[in-house]
Amino acid sequence: MLKKQQRRPFALILISLLSLILVLAGCGQPQAATATTNPTGTTVLKVGATPVPHAEILEFIKPALAKEGIDLKIVNYTDYVRPNLDLDSGEIDANFFQHTPYLESFNQDHHLNLVSLTKVHIEPMGVYSKKITNLDQLKSGATIAIPNDPSNSGRALALLAKAGLIQLKDGAGISGTVKDISSNPKQLNITPIDAPQLPRVLQDPKISAAVINTNYALEAGLNPTKDSLFTEDKDSPYANILVVKDNRKNDPALQKLAKTLTSPDVKKFITDKYKGSIVPAF
Repeated sequence: MLKKQQRRPFALILISLLSLILVLAGCGQPQAATATTNPTGTTVLKVGATPVPHAEILEFIKPALAKEGIDLKIVNYTDYVRPNLDLDSGEIDANFFQHTPYLESFNQDHHLNLVSLTKVHIEPMGVYSKKITNLDQLKSGATIAIPNDPSNSGRALALLAKAGLIQLKDGAGISGTVKDISSNPKQLNITPIDAPQLPRVLQDPKISAAVINTNYALEAGLNPTKDSLFTEDKDSPYANILVVKDNRKNDPALQKLAKTLTSPDVKKFITDKYKGSIVPAF
């Protein structure tokens, strides 16, 4: 029989092993992330956005969120890939730059589970040019640049089809590619290019026109209502959305952010500031 002094170390070892097992078991349970809180008790939300108009709209709502106890930190991005990857990794709490077709395509391609909290606004995509003033002036064999990401390239092709420049195969939809062009009377050269570069290629003598997302057009000083040769209708289904991780969609701070982004004050701000180039979607 063990003496009392000998039994005590054995008992301590057993307790330590049981504690370790419980800790490891707890690590196996998925936990939903929550917004961070600073020493003053204010909730900090980091939201990724492209500069125009998304970051501008977020800047507008910062005072209203501050009254709700939320310190909004805006993280600017100039591309369409990192905002979703950083959201998934927890670098940011939400992002605001994309529409639903793009999000669905990105989720599928990267095996993510990001979801939309709310629609905020519509940015009608447009065709721009520094060489012509009317699409009828496009010469045979002219080059038109479009975004190279799947959802926006399909959207751009649909716009060119609506403008009467090309025809697409039945059922091409938003996932259409240049291979889905069934008729191209002017033998236009449709060239996919990184979306942020599209305003710059307008200066390229080889590029006759470009289909540009409104946020990049605005950043380049282009006014969609005045400078575009052809734009989507105001009822475009491509509303820009506030996106979060699925396990945080019920986070109270993120719900407050969604509510504030769709307030009457924001609707007035969008209408007054962008004068029709951007349309509220709520």
